[in-house]
Amino acid sequence: MTELKEKIRENLKTVIDPELNINVVDLGLIYEVDVPEPRTAKILMTLTTPGCPLHDSIASGIKYCVLGMEEIDHADVQLTWEPAWTPDRMTEDGKRLLQGF
Repeated sequence: MTELKEKIRENLKTVIDPELNINVVDLGLIYEVDVPEPRTAKILMTLTTPGCPLHDSIASGIKYCVLGMEEIDHADVQLTWEPAWTPDRMTEDGKRLLQGF
């Protein structure tokens, strides 16, 4: 299952935050990827701010990205505000991309 979790996380790099033009993984918005049962993915995510107007767009993008994988039939995307997002959650690639923003 660890291999599938990594594949899911890698696929999620195709989901881009439209305001920052950085993918949700490098931006640090994906807190957890789990495969609790076969063909089911559970994604725990956050957003950069609680009032983000693009919440539905980003969450839907994550869900449909995962459902587009042949190994996954069900995707549960949950939003959390704890712990709060900070730039420290970004990957080094994400930080480099943000500097160019």
